[in-house]
Amino acid sequence: MPDDPVSSSAPTAPQRVTDDLDRLLELLPEVVQTSLATEEAREQLLEVVLDLGRVPEARYPGQVRALGQRPLERSDLAAVVERLGIFGGDNRAGIERTLHRISAIRNRTGEIVGLTCRVGRAVFGTVAMVRDLLDSGESLLLMGRPGVGKTTALREIARVLADDLGKRVVVIDTSNEIAGDGDIPHPAIGRARRMQVARPELQHQVMIEAVENHMPEVIVIDEIGTELEAQAARTIAERGVMLVATAHGNAIENLIKNPTLSDLVGGIQSVTLGDEEARRRRTQKTVLERAAEPTFALAVEMHSRHRWLVHRDVARTVDLLLRGQSARPQVRELGADGHLQVEEVVPPAASPLSSRPRLVPRPLPEPDEPDAGEATPVVEPLPVLRVYGAGISRGALEQVVRARQVPVEVVGSVELADAVLSLRQQFGRDPHVRRQAQDLGLPILVLKSAAPPQLQRALERLLERHRQDRAARDRAAQDPAALSAASSQGDDALAGLEECRLAVEQVVLPHGQPVELLPRSDRVRLMQAELASRYRLRTAVFGRGSEQRLRVFPA
Repeated sequence: MPDDPVSSSAPTAPQRVTDDLDRLLELLPEVVQTSLATEEAREQLLEVVLDLGRVPEARYPGQVRALGQRPLERSDLAAVVERLGIFGGDNRAGIERTLHRISAIRNRTGEIVGLTCRVGRAVFGTVAMVRDLLDSGESLLLMGRPGVGKTTALREIARVLADDLGKRVVVIDTSNEIAGDGDIPHPAIGRARRMQVARPELQHQVMIEAVENHMPEVIVIDEIGTELEAQAARTIAERGVMLVATAHGNAIENLIKNPTLSDLVGGIQSVTLGDEEARRRRTQKTVLERAAEPTFALAVEMHSRHRWLVHRDVARTVDLLLRGQSARPQVRELGADGHLQVEEVVPPAASPLSSRPRLVPRPLPEPDEPDAGEATPVVEPLPVLRVYGAGISRGALEQVVRARQVPVEVVGSVELADAVLSLRQQFGRDPHVRRQAQDLGLPILVLKSAAPPQLQRALERLLERHRQDRAARDRAAQDPAALSAASSQGDDALAGLEECRLAVEQVVLPHGQPVELLPRSDRVRLMQAELASRYRLRTAVFGRGSEQRLRVFPA
C-alpha cells in the first residue's frame, strides 16, 4: 500500500495574482462592465464571450453566466473592435502592457462576428513546484491540457531564471501571451528579454535567430507544435542553450505517439532484434526503441494547477513506456498550507510478482544496519486475482499476464471473477455484464483501448485494490467494527458510482444539462470524477467540508 506523502520542503510563499482586469472591462460594452462591477463577479473569471445576436456571457471554472438580457448588435462589436485596434494574422489582439487576449471570429467575408476576451493573470508562486529543476540547467518541457496554467508557469519561470538566477533569458512570444501586448513586455517576466514573432509559422526561424544574434543562456517558448519547431529546439539544445517550453499533449505518451513532436523526447525507431535477444526480452523480434537523446532532459505533466508529475529522466521514462512498463514520475502537490508535498516512485523491493510502483517520501532515509539476531521479514505473496474481460480478447489479457508475471487468472464468466475489465464502447453495449458485476459487488474498470500498456496498468490497479481489500478483511477478522466500517465504505462507493452513472446516462448525455451529485467523501468523489472522464465529461467540486459534492458538465 502506498505510503502517505509527506512535506519534503519548507513552506513556500503564498501565491499572488495580478490581472489588470479594469483595463479589459473598460473596452467592453457597458452592460458587461455593469454586470462585472463587483469583486465577487470578477473572482475566477476566465473569459467574456461576445457573439453577434447573442447575450454576452462570462465564463468561470465549471459554469457560464449571462450578462444582461439584450443580444449584441453589430454596432456593439464594432465599438469594441475600434477601441482594441488592429488584429494580427492569428486573429488576436491585446491591450498594451497587460496579459489579456482578445480573439476574433469572422464570417466568410472577413467581418468580425464574435470576440473571446480571455483574462490574463500574472500568478506569482507557482514556480515553487519546479524551483529545484531550474537550478540544474537542463531543458524543461511542460505539458498539460488547455487552461491548466502552462503559460502562467512559463511566465514566472522566465522571471525567476532572469531575476533570481541572473541568467540571460530570451522569451519567444509568438502570440504575445507570455509578456503581453505592445512593445514593452509585461513586468511579470522580470528582466527577461522578449522577441515577438510576426506570424506563427515563423516561430522556428525566430528561435534560431535568438540564439545566433542575442547569446541567450535560456530560451523560453510557448507551444512547440510543428516539426520545424521541434527541429529548431533540438538545434538550440545541441548548442548548449537551456530550453523551457510547452508542447501540445497532456503526457509523454502523447508525444511518443505524435510523429511530428516525438523528436522532443528522443524520436522513435523500429529495431529488429536477434533471436537470442528477443527471447531474453520475451518480445517480438521487431520492437520500438528510442532513436536519440531527448531534446528535453526534464518533463512535467501538469494535471492541475496544484498537482504536477515530474519526469526527472525523460530518456528512462520513454524507454520504460516503449517496453510496455509503467513510467515512474515524481508526484508534486502544493497544499493549501503552502507546503510542497513530493512523492517518489521507486520499484518495489518486496515481491517480484508485483509490478506496481511503491510511493515513498523524499528524501529517502538512510537504512539502518540490521542487528545480528534480527529476523528477515517474510514477504507475503499477492493474492491471485480472477479477471473477466468484457470486449477484450482473452488471449491479449493472458499475454500481458505472462509477460508481466502478475498473479492474475483470466476467467470466462462474471460469476467466477473478482473484477471486470471492459472497453469503453463495450461498457454501454452490454448492460447484462454491468448489472451482473454490480449485483456481485465487483469493481469495473473501463479502458479506452486494449493496448498492452493500458491492460498492464489496469491489472496493476486492480491488483493493488485486491490486495488492499484482503488486508481490510484480515483486519476485520480481528475487529468486527472495522468490518462494518469497511462494508459501509464499500456500499457508499458503489452507491456514488451508480448515482454518477445514472446522472450521466439519463441527464448529461441525452439532454446536455449539468448535474450536481450528492455530497460524498474525497475517495468517492475521485471515483465519480474518473467515471465521468470515461464518458469524456468535465467535472468540478463544489461546497465546503462534508458538503463537498461533484458537478458533472456536458462535453
